[in-house]
Amino acid sequence: MNGSSAKPYIAVLNGPNLNLLGTREPETYGHDTLKDIETRCAAKLAKTDYDLRFAQTNGEGELVTLVQNCRDASVVLINAAGYTHTSVALLDALKTVESPVIEVHLSNPAARESFRHHSVIAPACTGVIAGFGAHSYLHALDAALALLDAR
Repeated sequence: MNGSSAKPYIAVLNGPNLNLLGTREPETYGHDTLKDIETRCAAKLAKTDYDLRFAQTNGEGELVTLVQNCRDASVVLINAAGYTHTSVALLDALKTVESPVIEVHLSNPAARESFRHHSVIAPACTGVIAGFGAHSYLHALDAALALLDAR
């Protein structure tokens, strides 16, 4: 994960195929790249007391390790992509996170194929932001900051 300091941080974790954003199915996922999203998230958090730690992996085990390595985050945002619907291992890792976890999706899984309607990781998440394209991440950061302000 990039970014490390003594400041509290918000982790944004991304699963498989999100490294292809901007070119993979732009009619579904939009034209923004993952780097574009990271840049916008960093700009939003630059005005706060929180750092950003942003990471992407295509491997399920690597995503589980990323979750384990950010258990000290103030909030975790996760776009688990396809693992949202299949990974009990990811669910188990997310259950070890004591801070809020927000599930993020570019598209609206409920409006897509039926196998995408069920989130295996939802029981470990505080909430879900979906269907707003790249803005889903910014809306999730707004939600994260609101949760932190409410503490």
